[in-house]
Amino acid sequence: MNFLAHIYLSGENDSIKIGNFMADGIRGKHFECYPLEIQKGIILHRAIDTFTDAHPIFRQSTKKLHEKYHHYAGVIVDVFYDHFLAKNWNRYSDEKLEEFVNRFYQSLHDNHSILSERTKQIMPYMIEQNWLVSYQTIEGIHRILTQMDQRTKNESKMRFATNELSEFYSEFEEEFTSFFQELNVFATQKRIG
Repeated sequence: MNFLAHIYLSGENDSIKIGNFMADGIRGKHFECYPLEIQKGIILHRAIDTFTDAHPIFRQSTKKLHEKYHHYAGVIVDVFYDHFLAKNWNRYSDEKLEEFVNRFYQSLHDNHSILSERTKQIMPYMIEQNWLVSYQTIEGIHRILTQMDQRTKNESKMRFATNELSEFYSEFEEEFTSFFQELNVFATQKRIG
């Protein structure tokens, strides 16, 4: 899953949301230097990724992309799934997406001193370009994938992946909807367990 799903699946605790959001840049046991609630978010993020990568529905989505995008297929599907979460946000939350996102951005500002260096670097761009809200549109997804492609020196060809998103749109959306229902239950059990 990508940023929006990880934040959403963290529940209401801002520290768990922050830990879950910045987990990708924290390797091995380096998470142990963070406050306990941040650690819980990092551990939750890792559990979500493990569950996602092994899930047959997620794999079904990546199969449509493997031939062209190889090992980047999973990363692309993560972004596609965030698109469907953002697009159908009112199915998953009573709070407007913009309000949810603004509260999260504010919590990043309020907790700036405990953020990882990587998070501090991407935060201004993320907020200025409003990545999380931009996921609602295919154009927004194209911008995100193009930025990611540039970071891989265009080897990933991710900038072209919205072609497949458009081509298989209803299939990807159905796969997301089925998968996310299971993932939501899994993440909730992990948080309270």
